[in-house]
Amino acid sequence: QVQLVESGGGLVQPGGSLKLSCVVSGIDFSVNGLGWYRQRPGTQREVVARFTSMGTTLYKDSLKGRFTLSGDNAKNTIYLQMDGLRPEDTAVYYCNVYLGTLGDYWGQGTQVTVSS
Repeated sequence: QVQLVESGGGLVQPGGSLKLSCVVSGIDFSVNGLGWYRQRPGTQREVVARFTSMGTTLYKDSLKGRFTLSGDNAKNTIYLQMDGLRPEDTAVYYCNVYLGTLGDYWGQGTQVTVSS
């Protein structure tokens, strides 16, 4: 059974940083196809950053330079380092793995709130 468990969310002041983690189990781990999405209040879920099938990284254009995606194969974990956080980054952040015909899986989400 594929499981993704996020952690690291919380309340942070504008300009602050958070690092989200997503531990993946139930599959042969590879960063390929893994990524982060978010859903801001009143909006649809959107991609934040993800690894392509070739293992390269793609970012939402407006987040480039502030968010950094990384992975650790030894720990079956991907990370999202978020710097220079802004109130508009407030959202529930979800980890996702797309396995093609084998399915599309989501974590339960972790709340990030940016507020003074």
